[in-house]
Amino acid sequence: MAIDERTFSALAERTLRHLMDAIEGACPDADCELRDGILTIEVDDTGTFVVNKHAPNREIWLSSPRSGAWHFAPDEAGGRWVSTRGNEVLEDVLSADLGVAIPAAAA
Repeated sequence: MAIDERTFSALAERTLRHLMDAIEGACPDADCELRDGILTIEVDDTGTFVVNKHAPNREIWLSSPRSGAWHFAPDEAGGRWVSTRGNEVLEDVLSADLGVAIPAAAA
C-alpha cells in the first residue's frame, strides 16, 4: 500500500503507542520506552525488543531476540501491519515472542 509520509508517520506513531500501552498492561516484566519513533521493550529473562518506524520504506521494523528481524507494511485498509515476507501481523508476532496477548490496534 502506497501512503504518503504524513499518513505513514501518524499511523506508525499510533501503532507504537498502542503497542507500548498494550505490552505495559499485559507484561509486568517488560520495561517499555517510546522515544522518537523507537519503542524499546526490555524483558529481563528474554532480552531487548526494538520496534521502530522506518520512514524511507514506510514500514515498521521489529528486532526480536526470539524471532529475529521483521519488516511490516500497512495492509490495504491501513489498520494492520503485515510482514513483508509473509502474512504475519505485527501484534501476533510480538504476542508470540512475549507470551502475552496483544490486541490489534483500532483502525
